[in-house]
Amino acid sequence: MSRLVLVLGDQLTESVAALREADKSRDVVVMAEVAEEGSYVPHHPKKIALILAAMRKFAARLREDGWTVAYSELDDTENSQSIPGELLRRAEQHGVSDVIATRPGEHRLIAALEDCPLKITLLEDDRFIASHKEFEEWAEGRKALRMEYFYREMRRKTGLLMEGDKPAGGKWNYDHENRKPAPEDVAFSGPLQFTPDAVVEEVLDLVERRFGNHFGNLRLFWFATDPEQAQRALTHFVTYALPRFGDFQDAMLADNRFLYHALVAPYINIGLLDPLEVCRAVEQAWKERHAPINAAEGFIRQIIGWREYVRGIYFLEGPDYPRRNGLNHQRKLPDFYWGAETRMRCVSKAVEQTKAEAYAHHIQRLMVTGNFALLAGLDPAEVSEWYLAVYADAFEWVEAPNVVGMSLFADGGVIASKPYVSSGAYINRMSDYCKGCHYKVSVKTGDGACPFNLLYWHFLDRHRDRFSNNARMGNMYRTWDRMDATRRETVLREADAFLDRMSAGEVV
Repeated sequence: MSRLVLVLGDQLTESVAALREADKSRDVVVMAEVAEEGSYVPHHPKKIALILAAMRKFAARLREDGWTVAYSELDDTENSQSIPGELLRRAEQHGVSDVIATRPGEHRLIAALEDCPLKITLLEDDRFIASHKEFEEWAEGRKALRMEYFYREMRRKTGLLMEGDKPAGGKWNYDHENRKPAPEDVAFSGPLQFTPDAVVEEVLDLVERRFGNHFGNLRLFWFATDPEQAQRALTHFVTYALPRFGDFQDAMLADNRFLYHALVAPYINIGLLDPLEVCRAVEQAWKERHAPINAAEGFIRQIIGWREYVRGIYFLEGPDYPRRNGLNHQRKLPDFYWGAETRMRCVSKAVEQTKAEAYAHHIQRLMVTGNFALLAGLDPAEVSEWYLAVYADAFEWVEAPNVVGMSLFADGGVIASKPYVSSGAYINRMSDYCKGCHYKVSVKTGDGACPFNLLYWHFLDRHRDRFSNNARMGNMYRTWDRMDATRRETVLREADAFLDRMSAGEVV
């Protein structure tokens, strides 16, 4: 008896659980481009094109390998435009009722499959290092679920950067060495870029027709769309950028969008690269003394530490997690997140880059767009939807914990021990954004005052009951309390005025 084998657009590897379980001689692989997946949030056109092009190439590889593939293109006239709908259509077409699938990475799609009136067996997605059971066992009984301690378990499990049972170099974490401000120049040309082939060009035309009204520039499109290209992109990073990645991984430059970053997360997240193999390539570069340990450790921590940790949190916390709003922030997302004018150069540059590349690195997301959203009290649901829509590496399992938990503290402290808020001083230290800005980072109140300076104290003041007893925030409140009462009143009044102008749609 044959079965349907569902392969989703972020499961594009022959080693995915459903394909390992399937029988090539009798089972039918189902892959589907559907409007529902491209539009449940207004995904960046580059993200849609990356996934569709990679899907088409993967389906071709499966066919070449002897698989029967039932592939639905977006413009197929019989396409039901949903994953469950396509499973039902293919089940009727092939006379089968059993489906095997690798568990999706989003609660939304898991629920849709569970509601489908076919017999669907969901298999564990074991492309990750930690299973759901392992993460649950690690989390059980802990008062605080801090990533650092989970990361150490992943180091022990994988053996990466380990010397026996000790961390290489004698330390688990070299983060303090990875906070250098932006360099004057960058000796790296950026990630390896690929000229679209015929398959990619056809997809680009399709995306332009169907999703051309979504936020984001579709062209120039340069992403890798198959494993061979993705591997070349990884090798390019390791060879030319990894040695300085650690030093400047938190730095930001207005006119250099990539610095020494790898941009391999989209490839890992859709299956073109294996995360453990990526980490081993970076570890090997350290072993060969091509890259210092702070660079190798900082990169590996992002994958086997942070990436694995946020996935664990997402499934541990359950389907309601992305909608949490622990600080009761309700202000609407301003239009400048979608490209409207703003005089804040840091925000403008981060959004401009996001629109052009479907990419911004972790500090741009956390300490510019995320920091502003938290300080301004933006609705976490709207902010989270924006992040899910605009970045090529964003899937809800990785996006929601990073935004709801890390950036916005909307989960009430599940991930972070304190809110990640800062004034303009941090952005000025780590970037060149403040140069040429309409506002002056050195101005605290009055004409030209940096909004981040005003909103920083406004945030602390309005959430005093929540955070004044937080051990990591005591100094902030003591500094606020030492200010002259008149100055405090001025700060709050000017912050309120800024927020009122922003909410009214004025250019701020």
